[in-house]
Amino acid sequence: MRDWFVVQHPVLQALMAGTFTWGLTALGAAVVFAARKVSRRALDSALGFTAGVMVAASFWSLLAPAIELAGQMGMIKWLPAVVGFVGGAASLRVVDRLLPHIHIFAPLSEAEGVPTQWRRSILLVLAITLHNIPEGLAVGVAFGAAAAGLEGAGMGAAIALALGIGLQNFPEGMAVAVPLRNEGLTRYKSFFYGQLSAVVEPVAAVVGARATPGGRRPAGRTALRVVEHASKPTVVAPPDVVGISSRPFRRLLLPLEGSEESSRPGLERFCPIVAADVELIVLHVFTPETAPRV
Repeated sequence: MRDWFVVQHPVLQALMAGTFTWGLTALGAAVVFAARKVSRRALDSALGFTAGVMVAASFWSLLAPAIELAGQMGMIKWLPAVVGFVGGAASLRVVDRLLPHIHIFAPLSEAEGVPTQWRRSILLVLAITLHNIPEGLAVGVAFGAAAAGLEGAGMGAAIALALGIGLQNFPEGMAVAVPLRNEGLTRYKSFFYGQLSAVVEPVAAVVGARATPGGRRPAGRTALRVVEHASKPTVVAPPDVVGISSRPFRRLLLPLEGSEESSRPGLERFCPIVAADVELIVLHVFTPETAPRV
C-alpha cells in the first residue's frame, strides 16, 4: 500500500491525506451517536491532547525542516522560519478579528469578529474552521516538498504530519459536535456541523501542494512517454523510494526535477541501492520556472 501511495502525484497524495484528516474529524463528531453526554473534563483533556500533538507536528514536520533547508541554501538558518511563523500568526489573527465566530463553551454574547445574526452553531463551526485551513495547507506543502526532493523534507515526514493532524482532528470533531448536542441539537445535526469544520482541509491541501515545485512536476508524464518507446525493459522509480523490487531488471529510469546540480541529493540517495549491472538513466525534467536560461 505504501509503495502504491509514494508513486502518486503529490497533489493526489495531498488530496488523500486531507481527506484522511477530514475523515478523522468526522469520526470524532460521530461520538454523539455512541455517547449520550461527554463531560467537560473529558473534552478539556482531549483538547489538551490536540494542542500537544499540534505543537510537536508543527516543529518536527514544519519548522525544523525549514530551518535545515535554509541553512543548506546559505541563508540565516532561523530567519525564513521566523518570518513565515510570524506572518502566519498575523494572518490568522486578522482573520480571527474579521470572521464571525464563537469559542467553545462561550455564550453567544461573546461572539467575536464583525457583528452578525448567524446562529451559534455556524459561529462554532467557523471557530474551528479558522485553523483547519492552514492545517490543510501544511499537509499539501509537506507532500509537495517531498516530491520536489528538498533536503529536510521527505515522504515519511509528510505522512507523519498528516497522521498527527488527523489524530488531533478527532478531538476537534468532538469539540464541535458535543456542545451542540448538549444544547439540544439532534445527533445528525450535531454530527453534520462537527465534520463540516474540517471539510476545507482536502481543498487547502491541494492548494498547498500545487503551490510547491513538486506539485507542478511533469516528470510522471514525461517518464511514461520514455518508457512507452523504450527498446528494452525499463523500471521507473522516484528518487524517494527506499527499496527496489527483487525482480531482475536491466534498465532503471530515474526522473528528477531540475538541473544535475539541484537534483544531485536525490541521485546520491538512490545510487547505493542500484545493482552494478543495472543501467541507470537519469531523466532531468524542467518546468518553465526551472528551465536553464540560455
